[in-house]
Order: sequence, then structure tokens, then C-alpha cells
Amino acid sequence: MKLLVTVKRVVDFNVKVRVKDDHSGIETANVKMSMNPFCEIAVEEAVRLKEKGIVTEIVVASIGPAQCQETLRTALALGADRAILIKTDEEIQPLAVAKLFKEVVAKESPDMVIMGKQSIDGDNNQSGQMLAALLDWPQGTFASEVNITDGKVAVTREVDGGLETVSLDMPAIVTTDLRLNEPRFASLPNIMKAKRKPLEEMTPADLAVDIAPRVTTLKVEPPAARKAGIKVESVEQLVEKLKNEAKVI
Repeated sequence: MKLLVTVKRVVDFNVKVRVKDDHSGIETANVKMSMNPFCEIAVEEAVRLKEKGIVTEIVVASIGPAQCQETLRTALALGADRAILIKTDEEIQPLAVAKLFKEVVAKESPDMVIMGKQSIDGDNNQSGQMLAALLDWPQGTFASEVNITDGKVAVTREVDGGLETVSLDMPAIVTTDLRLNEPRFASLPNIMKAKRKPLEEMTPADLAVDIAPRVTTLKVEPPAARKAGIKVESVEQLVEKLKNEAKVI
């Protein structure tokens, strides 16, 4: 069984994001970048399935500039077998992501695609669903547990009322949620071995995919600064402020 896992290079989740002076986007120059946390979970799940003997090959794919090779090498160090980089410096929106990965799926013919449910930069939560629609494959989103038996994948997902388990015929799309697993750290020997694993590069033009953006960002603003809090002397004063200033009662 072959798995395709998609990963994205994003601003590290520990970094405080700053808006550019011209409000055209967020500042990424000289900022620490890393693998999207949900993508780390996707890679970890694929590696665990391989360790169980269910999966024989893990192919990891990413879209972005040349620096995405670092992210792919990290995935290779964690246990993936091969990597594919669709190299572009253009802004890639969810529909373009889905179209590009559709061509990768056609090329690689995986039995299942595992993706992070969303990236922490765009927070769109769209690419997995769009890819499933383009491929006409079943999808299990927000997975907190994945079990594969007899050519089917059972995905337990968190919903408002608790947990829901769906059974999907393979090939299928699965998107990962935070509670699926705890990603491991890459060991130094595996990091060294990852440097020798194959990494194939291609471009959107090679795949004949139009990546023109459908949505235009007009302006990016930082959130409004919070006002300093105050102490009140009595319950009556608190009620008065909640009623007349905050207007919540």
C-alpha cells in the first residue's frame, strides 16, 4: 500500500507574526520557518502505519519555493521514502493546491492521501476537501483515529456532539486533527540518511496546472491592541461597568 502525504512550509508556530509595513501580508523575511503542525501529524500517522506493516511506501509532497526542500527533508528524516517538490515562488491558493496534488496523485497512484486539516498561516481548511472533490474520492476529515482493514479505512472524527466514525472505500482522502497522534522528533542518524533519499522537483507548468489566484488580498491588519484592565472596588461598581460601559448585561 502506498501513501501520499502532503506537507507545507509555514512560519513556525512559536514565532510572533508581524504584518508588513505596507499591509500586503505577513513578514516572512528572516523569520523561522517549519513544517505545518497538522502536516507533522499527517507524516507521523503515515510512519506509524508503515511501522505496523500496513504501508510499504510513503511519498511526501510539497508546493513552494526551493526552501521547501528543508521541510521535505524533515519528512524524509521522520520516515518518508521519497519526496516531490512542486517548485514555485507564486502565491498558491487552496484550489491550485488541490489541482496540483491531483496531478501528483495521477502520477503516483497512491492508495490513500493524508493531509493536515489546515495550515496555520492561511487557516483555510479547504485543500483536502477540494482534492477529494476533484478526484471523486471519499474523504474523512478532522481524523482523531485511523484504522485500515480489508481495503477500507475507518476514520473517527470529532463533531459537535462527540465522535463520529466513517468507513471509506480506498483510495480515499484523510485530513488530520490535533488529537490523532503526537509527532516524533527526527534522530540525527535519520537526518543524515534523509540527505540521500530521492527528492524530485517539478513545476506547475510541468503538470499543466493554472495556479492563478482566485482571491485577492486587499489588506492585512494586525488585531487591535487590548486595553489595559482595571480593578473595581465593589460588586456594585463591577455591575455598573458591565451594564453601562461593556453593555453586556
